[in-house]
Amino acid sequence: MELLGHEFANEALLHEALTTPSCRMDEPGATDNQRLEFLGDAVLGLLSAERLFAEFPREHEGSLTVRRTHMVSAAALCAAADRLGFVAHLRRNRSAAELPRGSKTIADAVEAVIGAAYLDGGLPAARRIFETLALSANAAEDEWSANPKGELQVRAQALKPPRHPAYELLQTAGKAHEPVFTVRVTVEGIGSATASAHSHKQAESLAAAACLKEWDRSAAANHPENRTSDGG
Repeated sequence: MELLGHEFANEALLHEALTTPSCRMDEPGATDNQRLEFLGDAVLGLLSAERLFAEFPREHEGSLTVRRTHMVSAAALCAAADRLGFVAHLRRNRSAAELPRGSKTIADAVEAVIGAAYLDGGLPAARRIFETLALSANAAEDEWSANPKGELQVRAQALKPPRHPAYELLQTAGKAHEPVFTVRVTVEGIGSATASAHSHKQAESLAAAACLKEWDRSAAANHPENRTSDGG
């Protein structure tokens, strides 16, 4: 049987990949797709990293991580599944309600099919499914523009060792009905930035944006092509 661009030689693998956990309510002995989803998630991570590494040769790890986060998000997988009519193939319990379009069950099943394809035909088979899903459009360059705190969190966690941005309220000033909050965010080993706004949340967001800007400026300055050679 062919599904998502791959003809399965071992249809039992595909059968397992399409068996959601709820199916065990009708068939207690059924093997659901969670193990294959675990494998497929790792394979999808490799394929998406491979694609982004080739398409964006000058981008740093943090930016590539942000792109990959959106490329293979549950929402992106569900949208591709909806476009390809994938949900109709899922095995669920007979009384199950209709799945929401962004259900994690759908995203898990897509990853499980990728894992099954990897076992059935190796990376070439998994790559065919990856290409059919057409996820690259989700790796928009400005995807995090409205969420600098989110981008800073993802970049910091991608460091080795992973780190977490620390936000500190430095000052609350102004009138009671119109306060001004000043916040500092610090990422260990990267730097810090300070910003003020009329809400605590907005001050954190502005500080995160400033920290990202300085991070990118520092990364650009330290890029080998931008360093001044002493030896000529």
